[in-house]
Amino acid sequence: MIDFLDAQKTQDFALKSGNKPHPANATLLPIRLLPMPISLTVLENVIREAGSIALSYFKDLKNLEVAKKSPRDLVTDADVAVEAFLQESLAKHYPQFGFWGEESGQSANQSSRWIVDPIDGTHSFSRGQYFWGISVALEIDRELIFGAVYAPALDDYYAAEKGKGAWKNGQPITVSNESNLADAMVATGFACLRSYLKENNLQRFCRIAEITTGQRRFGSAAIDLCLVADGQVDAFWEQELNLYDVAAGALIAGEAGATVTDFQGNKGLFPKQILVTNGKILNQILPLM
Repeated sequence: MIDFLDAQKTQDFALKSGNKPHPANATLLPIRLLPMPISLTVLENVIREAGSIALSYFKDLKNLEVAKKSPRDLVTDADVAVEAFLQESLAKHYPQFGFWGEESGQSANQSSRWIVDPIDGTHSFSRGQYFWGISVALEIDRELIFGAVYAPALDDYYAAEKGKGAWKNGQPITVSNESNLADAMVATGFACLRSYLKENNLQRFCRIAEITTGQRRFGSAAIDLCLVADGQVDAFWEQELNLYDVAAGALIAGEAGATVTDFQGNKGLFPKQILVTNGKILNQILPLM
């Protein structure tokens, strides 16, 4: 488990970095244990059913409707259908919580809310690739207490409960033991290019790629974070993401023993600059960020 910054430190850092202290910009890691207000079994059933809906579209891609939210940002009718199902089902079981979905936006209650990306990796999904996932997190008073990422095409279900560890398909998982950056396998993404940002990830990627043994680009930040948690990848970084992209995966990685920081090494979840490592190579990769 990793420690998140307290609210004041998070706000202080956000202000120093020129960013407004907003939930999409910095979210607290767990610092206290509370009774779990949800059933993990109910949630897994709901999320797996959402996966079945996604798979029904995935198996019929020739009829998939694809639109563009921006020139490089896609949305499909599968994204909309999965999110609508999750919003309705979660409200039915837990009406006390609000909802923030990538496609539908935020409901009235945002102090305790579900944070949902119905299909993280939409482009991969639309091309018939397997690395996409459904990401669901529960945040209460700016603390993430539950996260799940389900990869339906792989039938891998990752989940974590605050202070209780992380698991994959019911089995505990932990980060890798790799301690040498030169031997490491790393993953990243390029959401910054989708946004046409001049401050992008290309030079950073080149610096790190020259030093590491393996580099991967799976196309889903949620899946990337779970792969760090499962010890399949030793580090992941990306910039210009949103909280719904990484909320569940960051909790899963943290509960599996990962460090979650920004590019300067400040602890906490900062979607605009997220660096997640097995902890053993953190000090080696930070100077390259």
